[in-house]
Amino acid sequence: MTAFDESVVSAVLSHMNDDHADDNLAIVRAFAEPDATAAVMTGFDSVAGEWTATVDGADRPVRVPWPTELTDRASIRREVVALYKAGAERLGIELDDH
Repeated sequence: MTAFDESVVSAVLSHMNDDHADDNLAIVRAFAEPDATAAVMTGFDSVAGEWTATVDGADRPVRVPWPTELTDRASIRREVVALYKAGAERLGIELDDH
């Protein structure tokens, strides 16, 4: 399992939570908690992303595997986008431009 530098993780989490809150929710609803009303990305490693999902007013930890294992910083964006696209397709929602 590849561990990423804390500064990389922090930058990715800030970007996902500040700019892609709807994408976080789509991923969580598609692959873990269909009734989630909110989702915040809390971490990731080379094999999965981690979110806190809000379901029925309670927070639940969620771990969703990447389509392909992350190997470097460039692969993070590619796999987050791939997971979002697969989630949007599964949910039948229109894709946002990424």
